[in-house]
Amino acid sequence: VQLQASGGGSVQAGGSHGLSCAASGRSFNHYAMGWFRQAPGKEREFVGGINWSGEIIKYAEPVKGRFTISRNHAKTALYLQMNSLKPEDTAVYYCAAGAVRDVENRDEYGFWGQGTLVTVSS
Repeated sequence: VQLQASGGGSVQAGGSHGLSCAASGRSFNHYAMGWFRQAPGKEREFVGGINWSGEIIKYAEPVKGRFTISRNHAKTALYLQMNSLKPEDTAVYYCAAGAVRDVENRDEYGFWGQGTLVTVSS
């Protein structure tokens, strides 16, 4: 099982940026997928998540209205579109997958990607 996050980089505040996560090694048809992030000196926090059926999508309050999570039909890729970026969005972003009940619960995810750094400058 492998999750490969990509797309990290540097962006100016107010700009947009997109991340991708490729899933391989097994079927993710019945897995939720999510994005988490970890800023320096802080714990890894929930950003957005989508349940296995795609019927439930949740976002953390700081990113609501600015970030959009999506997944391809084959459920082999997860995306995060980030708009109106702020310096406080600077973090290493991780994708995750698992048979979770609560897409916001970090501890329920069994599979994690390696993380990709997004730096937002003011």
